[in-house]
Formats: sequence, structure tokens, C-alpha cells
Amino acid sequence: MKSEEEEEKQRETRPEEEEEEEEEAATQRAPDDEEEEEDGGEPKKKGDRKCVPGIVYLGHIPPRFRPKHLRNLLSVYGEVGRIFLQPEDRHVRKRKKKSGTRRCDFTEGWVEFRDKRVAKRVALSLHNTPMATKKRQRFFSDLWNIKYLHRFQWTHLSERLAYEQMVLQQRLRTEVSQAKRETNFYLNNVEKSARLDQLRKKRQRDGQQGEDKTWDFTQRQTEEEIQKKKKKDPVTQKRLDKAHLLQLESQSNVSLLAKIFNSNQSE
Repeated sequence: MKSEEEEEKQRETRPEEEEEEEEEAATQRAPDDEEEEEDGGEPKKKGDRKCVPGIVYLGHIPPRFRPKHLRNLLSVYGEVGRIFLQPEDRHVRKRKKKSGTRRCDFTEGWVEFRDKRVAKRVALSLHNTPMATKKRQRFFSDLWNIKYLHRFQWTHLSERLAYEQMVLQQRLRTEVSQAKRETNFYLNNVEKSARLDQLRKKRQRDGQQGEDKTWDFTQRQTEEEIQKKKKKDPVTQKRLDKAHLLQLESQSNVSLLAKIFNSNQSE
């Protein structure tokens, strides 16, 4: 009897547990459904993917062109994120300062779009087209030099900039160390020359004659001098005479053989 009563209780509790599980699953699904219906009140499709940022490269930046101008021109086509424009080299800026212009221009730039599909479309449509839409607007005579960078992320750009900064600092350190070595060498030579002058004056006061060191430099011999020296050398002269005699003997033997063969042919 007890077993039958326990089985009946379990049967009654099972539907209640199943109902509670269904309610929990419904409450978990509700936030997901709300997030899907946020955009325009329509649920998202399973095939839709989230927006991946895309970066385009600008190879030409006209003078007096600033990031705000770039953002105003490109924000028409899509949402623009981060922008970076590479300033001119410091040597170029120094030359401009000397000429009287303190304006800092840019050479190249990178622009990040929130959606890489927009970035691709912008790069394809704007490349080699005027920057402005009307002739009277600024930058109308300049053309877009724009390219989409496949699989390029903003971290790659920051790594490159950090590497360039590190290389620049290393170069500056080497230049500073080289300048320090040159100045130390110059100061040591100045101190050495001052000590030698004092020693020379002291010897002159004492009546001693100081030995002035002189440097003798020999110039390298020319080819003519080398040949003359060889001719004056008796060993080389004997060798030349011997070679001359051998040449005369060979010529006499050639003439004798020519006479013999010519006489045989005439007979």
C-alpha cells in the first residue's frame, strides 16, 4: 500500500516540475528574443553576421588637410571609427621652419570603418576620384588614393608605430653616443696639447732643447719609378739580356728553317 501511495505522489509532482522547467526556459529565451528585435523591431536572421571593422589606407594627403576634414568627407558613406595621419619627417619640418612656415602637413593615413563591407565599398568607389564634389570646394583638385587593407587590424598599425618609435630612439641614442665620443676625443687632445706646451715652455726656461718630433711620410712609388728601379737592378738586367738572346736565337732558327724548306721546294 505504501509503495502505491508513493508512486501516485511522484506522478503528481512530475507535471509540476516539468512546468517549472518550461517557465525557466521561457525566461531565458526572452532576453535573447528582445535583443534580436532591437534593430527595427524585426528579428535577426541566423545568417546575419556581426559587423567586423575594416581599415582603408590613404596614400596621399593634400596640404592643409586635417583629420576633421577626413572624418567629414568619409562619414557620409558609413560610420567612421579611429583615424590616424602620419606627420611629415622632422627634417622636412625643420626646413619649413627655416623658410618661415610652421604648418605641419601629413603624408599618409589610415581610417577605420565600423563595417568592413562599407570600407571595401568606399575604397572601390572613391579611388582616383576628386575629394570634393564641387569645383569651388577645397581639395577638389586632389584625388583620392585609397585602398582597402585585407586582414589588417588596428593593432598592426600600433605595433608598427611602436617599432618605428623604437628605431628612432635607438638611432638617436647612437648619434648621441657618437657625438660624446667625438667630444671626449677632442677634449683629450686639447688637454694633451696644453700639457706638451707647458712642458716645452718649462724646458725653454731651464735652457734645455726639446726634441721636436717630426713625421716622415713616404709617397707610394709610381709605375715608371718601379720600372726604372728594375732596369737598374743587375739581376733583372741579366734576365732581360738572357731573354733577348733567346729571342734572337729563335729568330735565327726560324730564318734557317725557312731557307731549307724554300730550297727543297725549288728543287
